[in-house]
Amino acid sequence: MNGKIFDLNEYAAKAREAAAEGIVMLKNDDHLLPLSKGMKVAIFGRSQFHYYKSGTGSGGMVNTRYVTGILEALEAEKCFVVNPRVKEVYESWIEEHPFEVGDGWAKEPWFQEEMPFKPGFVEAASEDSDAAIVVIGRTAGEDQDNKAEEGSYLLTKTELNMISDVCRVFKHTIVLLNVGNIIDMKWVEESNPSSVLYVWQGGQEGGSGIADVLSGKVTPSGRLTDTIARNIEDYPSTVNYGDDKLNFYAEDIYVGYRYFETFAKEKVLYPFGFGMSYTSFERKLKKLEETKDRVDVLVEVTNTGKYTGKEVVQVYCEAPQGRLGKPSRVLCGFTKTQSLSPEESVVVKISCPKYLFSSYDDSGATGHRYSYVLEAGSYSIYIGGDVRQAEYAGSIDVAELIVIEALKEAMAPSVSYRRMKPAAEENGQLSVTYEKAPTGTMDPMKRRGGNLPGEIAYTGDKGLKLEDVSEGRASMEDFIAQLSDEDLCCIVRGEGMCSPKVTSGTAGAFGGVTERLAAFGIPLGCCADGPSGIRLDSGIYAFAMPNGTCLACSFNEELLKELYEFEGLELRKNNIDTLLGPGMNIHRNPLNGRNFEYFSEDPLVTGKMAAAQLKGMDKYGVTGTIKHFACNNQEHSRNEAEAIVSERALREIYLKGFEIAVKEGGAYSIMSTYGPVNGFWTATNYDLLTTILRGEWRFQGIVMTDWWAKGNEPGGPADAKNTSAMVRCQNDLFMVTTNSEKNALQDNSMEGILNGKTTRAEFQRSAINICGALMHMPAFLRSRGIETELDKQLKECIEEDEKEQLDMRILTVEKEAEIPSEWIDTQKGKSTLLQVVLAEGDASRLSFSCRVPSAGELSQIPLSIFRDKQLLKTITLTGKDSEWRTEVLDLEPAFCSTYFLKFYFGQSGMEIKECKIEEVYEGSQRLTRVHTVV
Repeated sequence: MNGKIFDLNEYAAKAREAAAEGIVMLKNDDHLLPLSKGMKVAIFGRSQFHYYKSGTGSGGMVNTRYVTGILEALEAEKCFVVNPRVKEVYESWIEEHPFEVGDGWAKEPWFQEEMPFKPGFVEAASEDSDAAIVVIGRTAGEDQDNKAEEGSYLLTKTELNMISDVCRVFKHTIVLLNVGNIIDMKWVEESNPSSVLYVWQGGQEGGSGIADVLSGKVTPSGRLTDTIARNIEDYPSTVNYGDDKLNFYAEDIYVGYRYFETFAKEKVLYPFGFGMSYTSFERKLKKLEETKDRVDVLVEVTNTGKYTGKEVVQVYCEAPQGRLGKPSRVLCGFTKTQSLSPEESVVVKISCPKYLFSSYDDSGATGHRYSYVLEAGSYSIYIGGDVRQAEYAGSIDVAELIVIEALKEAMAPSVSYRRMKPAAEENGQLSVTYEKAPTGTMDPMKRRGGNLPGEIAYTGDKGLKLEDVSEGRASMEDFIAQLSDEDLCCIVRGEGMCSPKVTSGTAGAFGGVTERLAAFGIPLGCCADGPSGIRLDSGIYAFAMPNGTCLACSFNEELLKELYEFEGLELRKNNIDTLLGPGMNIHRNPLNGRNFEYFSEDPLVTGKMAAAQLKGMDKYGVTGTIKHFACNNQEHSRNEAEAIVSERALREIYLKGFEIAVKEGGAYSIMSTYGPVNGFWTATNYDLLTTILRGEWRFQGIVMTDWWAKGNEPGGPADAKNTSAMVRCQNDLFMVTTNSEKNALQDNSMEGILNGKTTRAEFQRSAINICGALMHMPAFLRSRGIETELDKQLKECIEEDEKEQLDMRILTVEKEAEIPSEWIDTQKGKSTLLQVVLAEGDASRLSFSCRVPSAGELSQIPLSIFRDKQLLKTITLTGKDSEWRTEVLDLEPAFCSTYFLKFYFGQSGMEIKECKIEEVYEGSQRLTRVHTVV
């Protein structure tokens, strides 16, 4: 402890703990692990040198101080002796086969070329090694799905040969899978390694977490949050996955283990919830207690093995098939024990709401259409360590059908399709048949017509500030009455990316984006990516978290809460109000490139993990923006491919996690998706954002679009300019514009108000949602100049690299702008950082004159120029360059005409003059760019 409230060492220790607890051990023959101290190990696979801390895209772009890889961590721990000859061979090979980074956004390769073995290499390594470790690495991410190809979901021939050769020669072989999501695992049967562990992408402390598990400092306690089937074709979603335009969710509610345990047990290699330990546990039911609304399960857990460890207890329900048809198992509760010493016991209580036992009737088969019901019959309760080996613990009986919650039609499919259902039971297993999913009976916009808000009469400026609302001196309605039509159109436009109005390098600003709005006391909220830690494109360092799947596999809500308390402090320190995460879409199929950001195939695990993160951040007044709402289950054609999903599957699977995050986690900021669901792009899906989210779940907060997302009118095409329809459906914020007043996008907000298609009252409603959310955020304190004791303490925690960023200057370029010579520090080791904001131009050009007035002829004075994090050019002058020379660099801005420019001087002695940036136009229209998105 160093006395600081934000201690990076404590942060790292907690992240290391989380990375270790998320590791899932699938195999450990002859108790090979943990490895004995002093054991000699040979490490194979190039990913030992190039550890994947996260997946790619906005959810992985964390500029971190360090990343501890696998080899580095094992050497640092000094528990084992790493075979130096094997290491040297790899190092030599990698010099000639460098890491391939790809050539731009979503162009990173899924894997890195693996070193083929020369004859005798493995045999020689085995002569002075006790065991072998093989590391397999994979990545994928935003805009880049996995594919059922070698090097992605499948191992390459070189990788298979590597594993096979090592397993053939070595008696003891451990395979570590440094991946973002599950991959093909048939090779385990073929090569039969001694131990296999999913170590996931553990963030910057991932390697250390792996070392802790291999050495026995930590007993593995992670459990799979996905089912691993034999073949990718075995997943029922695969046949309808990845289409350009239309994806029928024909598997319906039978996602993951709900499908396999009901219809296809024989296709499973590793069941949901599976994970091995160095120790063993015994579970005994102490009590099964039923109340009106829940079932409480009390279980005594005893460590019967030789190692200290933690155990995950899972509770499943088997509901009677009834008229609706149901999965054989549904997870209804779970918990994780504290560390238990050998022979130590603890009694845990798991409360399972009956709501989770119920089924949603979207067809009227039970006589209660659009309701959650408990059909009559016996509901069996199973307790265990995974879905397959969970044992019967008792049952509750329902004498006659009970309506748990009566709702209304919402988000029904607009087209007919056939969905999966159970048929006759054979050999204890249900067979598959199909029925027609019911389609919608009512245009959701008609529901909107019956629920229009009343307009607040415009009063003009009455001198009321938002602070008057918070202090009870005025109502929110009286405050909003002061906003003109122009104000209302501006407040629903966020600004970014890298808006100069908020923390540099963040994703966007929202709220008081104009001088008029700010004058009313509306603060500027700041949001930043993302699920793997804070993304700061300005170059500021941030902490890289373990990926979502790794964290979820811990099954440890309290640990996630504690970890995200640190994240909350880091957000607060950087004046960021909301993290654009957690990501919480369902792992419908293993090929979704963004699965690494998300948690699980199960909605309960998903919701509980998201709620834990939100509670952690909330401790310090900041929050997360849960995303992507909803059905963002593939990256391919994500702006256009429509998900056709039954109401039942939406309610029970794809929306359930979000519901838990709202009701239990207190979520008050949500991001909609890019694509359409059942006929409506989600940013303009009234049923999703108003009927369900705000009406049923009583959500009070803001909904924002994903960056530059589209919206549509009923039956019409989608357009990013259709902000009027977004507001009509209570997607409050369009993210993002370069400038909300200039409105370069030329959206149709004002048009919507003038033609009455979207009422002024609906714009006022969104303004209320935005202002209400901002009043909960630190931005509200900042806007009033209030510095809390917490903020004072966090100021003391600013590192040297961040202090440099605080001196950054903002240069707004209107046609051209000169950079004053006094801004540029030419002394050795000094950097000058600028945030450049282009007013109108499509691109820009940097020009300046430089010379070395007096120095020896052999002197070398380098100047490196960076745009964002990319080195553009290094100019080296010598003592011979005593005359002025002109340098010109063409620049293309990275995001929304905003970028960062850095001058770094490796030696003193250079002079700079006439340094300027000018806008460059390419035709009368602005360039259409492919933007990095959040």
